[in-house]
Amino acid sequence: MKHTLYNQLQEKKRSGKKSFAVLVDPDKINVATTEQLVSLAVDAKIDYFFVGGSLVISNNLDECIRQIKVSCSIPVIIFPGSSSQICRYADALLYLSLISGRNPELLIGQHVISAPAVKQSGLEIMPTGYMVIDGGAPTTVSYISNATPLPSDKSEIAMCTAMAGEMLGMKLIFMDAGSGAKNPISQHMIEKVASHIEAPLIVGGGITNAEKAYLNCRSGADIIVVGNAIEKDASLIKEMSDAIHSVAVVA
Repeated sequence: MKHTLYNQLQEKKRSGKKSFAVLVDPDKINVATTEQLVSLAVDAKIDYFFVGGSLVISNNLDECIRQIKVSCSIPVIIFPGSSSQICRYADALLYLSLISGRNPELLIGQHVISAPAVKQSGLEIMPTGYMVIDGGAPTTVSYISNATPLPSDKSEIAMCTAMAGEMLGMKLIFMDAGSGAKNPISQHMIEKVASHIEAPLIVGGGITNAEKAYLNCRSGADIIVVGNAIEKDASLIKEMSDAIHSVAVVA
């Protein structure tokens, strides 16, 4: 099994380098907007594209990923909302287990169904403990997952959940306030979780400006994921990328 991107993420974490991932929803993009987005992303020197969504209703996933891959060398990682979101043109797949919820289908059920196709895909598989945090508004991910988000002011619960996920073998931890969240995850919660795990920490949801992205990195996030804000204003890519990459590297 390939571990190229995962090893890269581990090395970046060890050296203190922060990464920026632009989240692309195949339902909200077309050929022209993909070309524009890729051009801006290349100029901004982003690190990754995350492609997927909680509710992908079009057939654009394969074409979207293929267009990105043809246009640039930025790695494409699938951020799946269901077991059907698999594409052999991508570089890797976040194999998500919703460790913050108690829905058995998203803890292991969907994984049993998807395992043969995932195994045959040739993708690099990255087991990821996925934690949904209350962002102050109902989100698609909380509705689709049928799971109650972790309270935004309960950093100890988030910390213990992340620790459990890591000890169960999750290679990455992903804290997400959800697309369209009113409130991003607090710096205190990020710091609490980051200080108790060794796995690279991904943070997304409700990040609408470069300052917040920067502060999240300072608090311990290793990868910042932004989708909604960039859908509304693609010019934010450069500003956010510069802020994330400006966080001092550990000597």
